[in-house]
Amino acid sequence: MAPSDDLVYMAKLAEQAERYDEMVEAMNSVAKLDEGLTKEERNLLSVGYKNLIGAKRAAMRIIGSIELKEETKGKESHVRQTAEYRRKVEAEMDKICCDVINIIDKYLIPHSSGAESSVFYYKMKGDYYRYLAEFKTGTEKIETASKTAQTDLTPTDPIRLGLALNISVFYCEIMNSPDKACQLAKNAFDEAVAELPSLSEENYKDSTLIMQLLRDNLALWNSDMADDADDIRERTYTTGAKGDPAA
Repeated sequence: MAPSDDLVYMAKLAEQAERYDEMVEAMNSVAKLDEGLTKEERNLLSVGYKNLIGAKRAAMRIIGSIELKEETKGKESHVRQTAEYRRKVEAEMDKICCDVINIIDKYLIPHSSGAESSVFYYKMKGDYYRYLAEFKTGTEKIETASKTAQTDLTPTDPIRLGLALNISVFYCEIMNSPDKACQLAKNAFDEAVAELPSLSEENYKDSTLIMQLLRDNLALWNSDMADDADDIRERTYTTGAKGDPAA
């Protein structure tokens, strides 16, 4: 029996018992075996972390609502206590997100067996960056990281491309700014295309994969913005038509 078999069984057992911290612990141990993960193992890891972070996000929404009510009531002592409790949950969320990103970067992407698993890991990593952005003042930190990457890394470097992917998704989904997201994604894609002839064989698979994700997102976001523009024009036309005097 392979060393991972017992760990995978324990992860499944923990899932059934809804003990997701132990499920994640078991799957992290599988990841650290440096053998890569099967599709089933990837899904177990994802489910474990999704349940862990989901409970924290739900708690944050409840605490945020209570904090707002206490502010409205003007109860300063309750506001302070609630804010302190919120920061405690934020720290727990921060640890979960950073653990996921570290596992992906250190163990999973380096031992990815193909495009399907690589896409899975990059998307998963992007999800946890977005969860971080929900409670952190993310724009300053993210933009600082982006500037550092642009200074220190080539346009085709998978780390720089992955960061551009995550930042563009952050602007689209968290900041509700699809135009900014499209601009960032297009710039990163175009700069990488211009440098493709010098792309190293070592980075070729990861870099071209992330470029494909950038292009897919661009197509989706541009389509969504075009649909929104059509809706606005249609509403404007309808309103104008209703306002016209009868002939």
